[in-house]
Amino acid sequence: MKKYRLHIFIFLIATTGIFPYIYSQKQIPQNLPKLDQQPAHFGYSLGLNTMDFIIRPSDNFLLNTFDTVYAVEVGKYIGFNLNMISNLRLTDQLSVRFLPGLIFGQRNLNYKIKRNNEYRLHSMMIESTFIDLPIYLKYKAVRINNWRPFVLAGVSPRIDLAAQRKIRPEEMPKIRLKNFDSYYEVGLGLDFFLEYFMFGIELKGSWGVFNIVRYDNTQFSDVYRRLNSRMLILSFHFEGGKLDKIKWWD
Repeated sequence: MKKYRLHIFIFLIATTGIFPYIYSQKQIPQNLPKLDQQPAHFGYSLGLNTMDFIIRPSDNFLLNTFDTVYAVEVGKYIGFNLNMISNLRLTDQLSVRFLPGLIFGQRNLNYKIKRNNEYRLHSMMIESTFIDLPIYLKYKAVRINNWRPFVLAGVSPRIDLAAQRKIRPEEMPKIRLKNFDSYYEVGLGLDFFLEYFMFGIELKGSWGVFNIVRYDNTQFSDVYRRLNSRMLILSFHFEGGKLDKIKWWD
């Protein structure tokens, strides 16, 4: 959790402190001057993510020292996401955004098992393919020439299509996760107004609300009192301008 907050804090300092001082000193012609006055605009988003788990051990953790899970660690990998963007203007500085899409990623649960005073390792590969349905409030700072910083907050219900995939015999033992979770999200970033479209860079933290482990009466699931999901997502947005002339529904 502290690492995620540190990333966001550093990014916030850079966007709100250094860049305004450098670029506000010089006025240049504005690109896409009417974009912010449009009632709605559209686009798409590409991004990278890392998925993680927040582990809260059960009260019985380590009570049975003869044959038990001694420790669990999370192995993280880089995934990717693809979303469509619908932006509805509320005021000059505030808008509502809906970004339906897909998120692909992987986490490993690495179990350290103690048996007869000997230790062995067992790794479970947890792959996820999420249907992502986020909705945000985006607050935009005053435009500085052809760029501006922003912050956002919202919620995202997600359905994990891979959670119900059949487990192959060679993968056993392996726990299952619940296929639905809801996340609360906060983020910040920069919008750049280019000649033909607006390009945005966004860094966002995402924390799952529900306990997602499916208990199966084995030591591999019973070790958890709660297992919550979290993500760090870096997105690149392409919005407005000539992109609004594309018929996304065709």
